Amino acid sequence: MSRETAVVEVSGLAKTFRIGFFRKRVDAVRGIDFEVRRGEIFGLLGPNGAGKTTTIKMLLQLIFPTKGTIQLFGSSKNHREAMQRVGYMPENPYVYQYLKPHEFLDLCGRLHGFGSAERRKRADGMIERVGLTHAVDRPIGRFSKGMMQRIGLAQALLHDPEFLILDEPLSGLDPIGRKQIRDILIEQRRAGKTLLFTSHILSDVEMLCDRVVILNQGLVTARGSLDELLSSDVRRVTVELTAVNDELRERLEALAQDARMVEGRLSLTIEGDQRVPEILDLARDGGARIEAVIPERETLEGLFVRNAMDGAAP
Repeated sequence: MSRETAVVEVSGLAKTFRIGFFRKRVDAVRGIDFEVRRGEIFGLLGPNGAGKTTTIKMLLQLIFPTKGTIQLFGSSKNHREAMQRVGYMPENPYVYQYLKPHEFLDLCGRLHGFGSAERRKRADGMIERVGLTHAVDRPIGRFSKGMMQRIGLAQALLHDPEFLILDEPLSGLDPIGRKQIRDILIEQRRAGKTLLFTSHILSDVEMLCDRVVILNQGLVTARGSLDELLSSDVRRVTVELTAVNDELRERLEALAQDARMVEGRLSLTIEGDQRVPEILDLARDGGARIEAVIPERETLEGLFVRNAMDGAAP
């Protein structure tokens, strides 16, 4: 990957903490490699404790690696200048509770060096864009979790950054709110921005991400585009039948891995799809009615759970 097309390049990144009186060693991140390409939405996934937030904090220089390198915008030096091109939304945004949305975004604008008129213009635009116009006179301390996520995203977008790092931006939002935030993220990608985000809402990850890395116990256990990671092969098929007599049911159940009869409807689960034609032929010949044939393919949730259950690769 050339430096012109990679916003972030991480190589051999590791972070060890020493905790407690006896300075117990905790390897939070254990030598990971990945890159985030310009103009993509990149998912950093993994179960709780996998090392996602620690990795993000190292990208932001909030903590420093024990070993390994981080290239940001093609350089491992002068990260202070590079940080001006980055927007960050933490998982739990901390905001002065007594400030109202305009006041908080005005403070953020001051930190970015904007003049008064520019701060007002940007704050108005962000408040409208994240759907908080109804709460402009309300102290942020009275915001719900979902509203807090919205103001956190507004401050991350305020200075129009090239690279957005978002830690669980969709948590705490209702379905309408999640769609609105997804639309904002897609708009950012269409504008040529680069996004890295973490999420446990895997359906949203499948809709948004171009590529993902899955971490477990501080190691990379899977990486690539969703097309590469999710096999198109059929993992199992569910066949639903009605008008099945007892003799036919016994013969069909012998060919399936699982069978259930609910209110006169026989549901058969078959691993893979090789035996499906045989089952359908048998059902038709026996006078049964075929109600549905439902193939199930690999999902990101299935891949995520398998990686979490299997543990990190050695």
